[in-house]
Amino acid sequence: MNSRFILFPQRKAKKTKMTSVFEMNSSEYNLKLAEALKKVPEFKQPEWSKFVKSGPGKERPIDDPEFWHKRAASILRQIYKKKIVGVNRLRTKYGSKKNRGFKPEEFRKSGGKIIRTILQQSDKTGFTEIAKDIKDVRSKKPGRQLTKKGKEFLEAIN
Repeated sequence: MNSRFILFPQRKAKKTKMTSVFEMNSSEYNLKLAEALKKVPEFKQPEWSKFVKSGPGKERPIDDPEFWHKRAASILRQIYKKKIVGVNRLRTKYGSKKNRGFKPEEFRKSGGKIIRTILQQSDKTGFTEIAKDIKDVRSKKPGRQLTKKGKEFLEAIN
């Protein structure tokens, strides 16, 4: 018997149960979640959203008819990953470069109205809630977090 195995016995790896949110490819998961969100009556695309751009870096309004549900799915997945997320951080995530003609491109945050409305719809559904004040942070609202119902809904997608 080799002495190396006596000194360093092999340990059995612990099997941790990962949820399907992290196991699946993010784009596939978001499409499946968007399909599931279409069945939830609270997640309806507002009439005004067909006429607005998603941010100042864009030139034209959104063409995709399923954009609202896809963006809602992406936002819910971000909240699942990062625990507590506010509108401003999501605006930064969905921002893009603005073409300024001869001047160099600059990053611009996306518009907040779409994100705010999606978060309000998910609050009505009961998937998210406004996070309580965190210790050592100013008394501003720190953002949204998933409720137990929201986590179960996201983990049920497979």
